[in-house]
Amino acid sequence: MLGVWLAVFGLAVTSSVVSAQQPLFSSGIELVHLGVTVLGRDDKPITELTKTDFELYEDGELQEITYFSRGLASDAETMPMHLGVLLDGSGSMEEQDGIFAKTAAIKFLNKLTYAKDMTLVDFDTEVRVGRYSQADFPRLVERIRGRRPDGWTALYDALGVYLDGAFDQDGRKVLLVYTDGSDTRSRIPFSETVDLLRASDVTVYAIGFQKYIPSTQRNVQRMRLEQLAATTGGRCYFPTDVEDLDEIYEQITEELEARYSIGYVSTNTRTDGRWRKLEIKLQDSDRELGRVTIRNREGYFGPYIEDDGQVR
Repeated sequence: MLGVWLAVFGLAVTSSVVSAQQPLFSSGIELVHLGVTVLGRDDKPITELTKTDFELYEDGELQEITYFSRGLASDAETMPMHLGVLLDGSGSMEEQDGIFAKTAAIKFLNKLTYAKDMTLVDFDTEVRVGRYSQADFPRLVERIRGRRPDGWTALYDALGVYLDGAFDQDGRKVLLVYTDGSDTRSRIPFSETVDLLRASDVTVYAIGFQKYIPSTQRNVQRMRLEQLAATTGGRCYFPTDVEDLDEIYEQITEELEARYSIGYVSTNTRTDGRWRKLEIKLQDSDRELGRVTIRNREGYFGPYIEDDGQVR
């Protein structure tokens, strides 16, 4: 279970070791929820789809969709949206225009007024985390502006800290990661980080600023960031300059506002904790959508009941 994977980090922590056990959900899940993004041939979100346009399969078995909404601002009371932000504050980020980058991030966050709360995780050698409501937004801005690049990069540990806090949040969860992608400090290895994301219901959007990463490392770090995002149904961006950030944030905002939320009760009643693969398809219709790209998380771990009858 995810709680077994993650240590209790607190509000200000250094890198911590995560126990190597199979990640499982910590409770029996009745409603399985996933976010779905549908992009057209121009890579723009398709926004006019309805519940009847979608088919959802778990391990190849068709499931009945029992919850459907469009846009993260919709149905905020029933399915609140929790936003997480990972900001790389390590010394390797010092060479870029930090003031511009922080301003662009603040402008982006200020648009997401429908988020119930925002969790900021800024990291270098250490990892620091704080959660803010919309009313606390000025404090969040002060926190972002006050950080100065320093230290090593504990990216994977920072992801572990965030996922530990997000585990008990109900609703839709989106994580924005801003980093050069070069982890130099974490105790959690990359492979376990991927497993942690697979065991979560968080969607990751990653901005990899790789301008100052040595070319010998760039492709590896790029592929790793892409894998982290793809595992969750998210997306990666690789700007060539900090001036590209405003446009990237606009694209993310547009995608979030067009995102579909789908929920269903699985027909699989087993409690073996095994991985269940998810697939979304569009039904044949007269919309003439042409070639589309569908992004959603790859699957989830089912509930697990031990011999003592306790759901884990």
